[in-house]
Amino acid sequence: MPKVDVLDLNNTKVGELELSDAVFGAEVNEALLYEAVRHYLAGKRGGNAKTKTRHEVAGSGKKLWKQKGTGRARTGSVRSPLWRHGGTVHGPVTRDYSYKLPRKMQLGALRSALSAKLTDGDLLVVSAFQLNSPKTKDMVATLKKFSATKKVLLVDTAENRNLELSARNLEGVEVVRSNEVHPYHLLGANRILLTQAAATKLSESLAKSAPKAKQEAN
Repeated sequence: MPKVDVLDLNNTKVGELELSDAVFGAEVNEALLYEAVRHYLAGKRGGNAKTKTRHEVAGSGKKLWKQKGTGRARTGSVRSPLWRHGGTVHGPVTRDYSYKLPRKMQLGALRSALSAKLTDGDLLVVSAFQLNSPKTKDMVATLKKFSATKKVLLVDTAENRNLELSARNLEGVEVVRSNEVHPYHLLGANRILLTQAAATKLSESLAKSAPKAKQEAN
C-alpha cells in the first residue's frame, strides 16, 4: 500500500496515511481517462443553438403573386428559405449532448486519475482545511506554501463554508467534495490538495469497486 505524508496548512508533516493500492497504485488506463473526460465535456455542452424554419419565422404565408402569367418565378410564401429573412433549412436545433457512461468505466477512470497524480507528485494530503475566517489573502498565503499558484483543486468530504468563500475569488482554484470529484477535475489541476478524510473516503469507496486481481492458475 502506498504511504503518503499528512501535512498541516503550513506544509509541515504531521503524520502518515496508508492508501489503497487498488486505487492510488492502480495502473493508469489512458483510454478510460479519455472516455471520462469526453463524457464530462459532453454533459457540459449547452446545445442551445437554434435556427427558425419557414414555419417559425415572421411573415405572411400569403401567395405573393399568381402562379402563371406574370413572367416571374413562381413562389408561395415570403417565408421560403430561398428568400432573405426566410426560414433556414437543416439548421441546428436544441439538443442534449450528454450520454450515459457505464459506472465501472467512471470509477476506473477515477482510480487511474488519482494514481497518475500521486505518481507525478501533484497530489498532497493535508490534515484538514481548518480556516478561522473566510479570507482570500490567507488562502493565497496557504497555497503558496504548497507551491500551488494556479490550477489548484481542493477536495474535502463535507461543506466547508470558510474554504469555499476563501477560494471562490481565486482564478484557477476549484473546491469540490470527495463524492463529486471527477477525473476531469483531477487531470486539469497542477496541484491537488485532499484532506485526510477525503483521501481515506476515496481510498475505501473506490477499493470496493476495484476489479480483483486475477489469481494464477495452480
